[in-house]
Amino acid sequence: MDANCHVEPTQKIIASDERKNLTTVGLAVWGMGCPHCATRVRNGLLALTGVVEADVDHTTGFAFVEYSQDLVSMPDLLQAIAQAGGDNRHRYVGMYLGVVTQQETL
Repeated sequence: MDANCHVEPTQKIIASDERKNLTTVGLAVWGMGCPHCATRVRNGLLALTGVVEADVDHTTGFAFVEYSQDLVSMPDLLQAIAQAGGDNRHRYVGMYLGVVTQQETL
C-alpha cells in the first residue's frame, strides 16, 4: 500500500428524493489493490446523486450499491467507477452482476 494513495472516505447526507425507488446491485470491480482503492471507488459512487449506500471490498473485488433507479442508471454507476481512478495512477473497471435481494445483502 502506497502512502501517496491515501484517500479519506466521503460522508454523504442523503436527500429524501434519493430514497425513492431503491434497488441494490452487485458489481465486480477490477483494478483495486488496497483499501484506499476501495475507498476511492466508494467515494466515486457516493458522489452520484441517487446513490445512498456503497460497500466496496478490494479483497473480493465486489461492490454492493444501493441507489434510486429514478436518479441513477447502470451506465452512471460503471462510469463513476472508471472515473474514480482518473488520477493516471489507478484504473478501475466495473461490471454489473445483478440485483441483490434483501436476503443477500451484507
